[in-house]
Amino acid sequence: QVQLVESGGGLVQPGGSLRLSCAGSGFTFSSYTMSWYRQAPGKERESVAHISSAGGSTNYADSVKGRFTISRDNAKNTLYLQMNSLKPEDTAVYYCRAAQRGIVRGWGQGTQVTVSS
Repeated sequence: QVQLVESGGGLVQPGGSLRLSCAGSGFTFSSYTMSWYRQAPGKERESVAHISSAGGSTNYADSVKGRFTISRDNAKNTLYLQMNSLKPEDTAVYYCRAAQRGIVRGWGQGTQVTVSS
């Protein structure tokens, strides 16, 4: 059973940085494509970044390109999202997601990121 637990969210000032983590268990982490999504109040959940199973391929939403970096450590079964130059519009609940062969296998419970002065 896929279990995903996010951590690292919090309150940060505009221009600041945060690093989110997502610990996976109950599945072969290294065989899954991993992703970060976010959902702001009153908005639909949107894709932020994706990383292939071995970490060799990544892609990002245009809104975060050049500011966010997705990475993974398959030895630690952990996914990361380094977020720099944060803006108020980055405020959202951030979720990690595991997928295999295009089928979503699980979501984390989410971690709140608030960017405000």
